[in-house]
Amino acid sequence: MKLHTVNNEYLQLTTLNYGAIIQELLVPDRNGNLTNCVVGFQDPEDYLKDESFLGACVGRFAGRISGAQLQIGESSYPIDAVGGVHLHGGKKGLGRRMWKVKEFHNGKDPFVTYEYLSPHLEEGYPGELYVQVTYQLLGNALRIYHEATTDRPTVVNLTNHSYFRLDGERSPDHLHLQIFAEERLETEKNLLPTGKLVKVMDTAYDFHSMRPLGSTRLDTPYVFDPDKDPKALAYSPVSGIRLTVESNQPALVVYTPKDLPSICFETQNYPDAPNHSSFPSCILQPGETYRNESFFRFDSLP
Repeated sequence: MKLHTVNNEYLQLTTLNYGAIIQELLVPDRNGNLTNCVVGFQDPEDYLKDESFLGACVGRFAGRISGAQLQIGESSYPIDAVGGVHLHGGKKGLGRRMWKVKEFHNGKDPFVTYEYLSPHLEEGYPGELYVQVTYQLLGNALRIYHEATTDRPTVVNLTNHSYFRLDGERSPDHLHLQIFAEERLETEKNLLPTGKLVKVMDTAYDFHSMRPLGSTRLDTPYVFDPDKDPKALAYSPVSGIRLTVESNQPALVVYTPKDLPSICFETQNYPDAPNHSSFPSCILQPGETYRNESFFRFDSLP
């Protein structure tokens, strides 16, 4: 397992080739003190036992798929499911694989690019899938860029699973949140989408105006026009650090875990898209390139 660190005048990022994991992201607070804004382990070996996908690139399909099979065209492919739910690409997915470093640059606009070749039928998914993820520092922004190509029709939905914490507090209740979505996906108790889009205005999921998270806990797919940014804002009145989320993806799963004082912003396609024809297509054909480009911008307020 290898660590790679890049930095510029504003941010410092450390990643691992295991799971293409973001281990540490140092951001200055309002007083210029560096704060690690992601949850992670000091010892890289601890990630081998992690069950929470801390900082990992998850896929081949991020989020949930209903049932225990994929239907692509006339072909059916069995996939791992627990309680009727396939989660984050299966038992290991991409987040528990050793990736290769394709390129590392720590000069102007520094970046590291990892690559992984997922063989045909790994975790049940059809097609040999070549995946790249690039982590790049652009001023006060972390750019995360996923790309993938396949040799036969398959489904793809990749995201980064960092748990963002903007200060050292032991609860996320004080964090202020704003989500620029009019609708979310309605979900069952097992968090699988019903297929319906529902309005968020005047509900517990309404964060049109920035407000404290409080006791609200989310594991919620919000939907967006992928061409409009930002998607979300988070702010800590303790540190002054503000995070702005931008993405070319049509959904953002906002997740506030019960046991970690943090928020995940999972930029991706709709969960369970393979089983809903009304959802944006997640099918990747040979000759096409899947692209997920997201920016996580940090600044500090007085």
